[in-house]
Amino acid sequence: MSALIAGIGSILVSGAVWCFGLAGSSQDWGALVGGAFFVLAVLLGLAGVGLGIMGLRNVKRDLTRVTTGTGYAITGLVCGGIGVISAVLGLVTAILLSQSA
Repeated sequence: MSALIAGIGSILVSGAVWCFGLAGSSQDWGALVGGAFFVLAVLLGLAGVGLGIMGLRNVKRDLTRVTTGTGYAITGLVCGGIGVISAVLGLVTAILLSQSA
C-alpha cells in the first residue's frame, strides 16, 4: 500500500512541476520552483518503485500465500515510474521555455 501512495504522490507532485514550470517560464522563476518540486517528485517516485519491488519480493517469498498486495506493488511501480518520467519532462520543458523567453 505504501508503494501505491508514494507512486500517486509522485504523479501529483510532477503535476506541480509542470504547472509552476510553465506558469513561471516567462518570468524566469519557473525552472527554479519547478526544480524544487522536481526533487520531491523524483524522491517519491523512487520510493514508489523501491517499495513496489520490496512488496513484490515479500509476496513471492511468502510460502503460505497469506500475504497479498501484488496489485498494490505493481501499481506503485508503474505510478512511481510515470511520476519520475513526467517530472523529468516537466523540468526539461521549464528550462527550455525559460531560456527561450
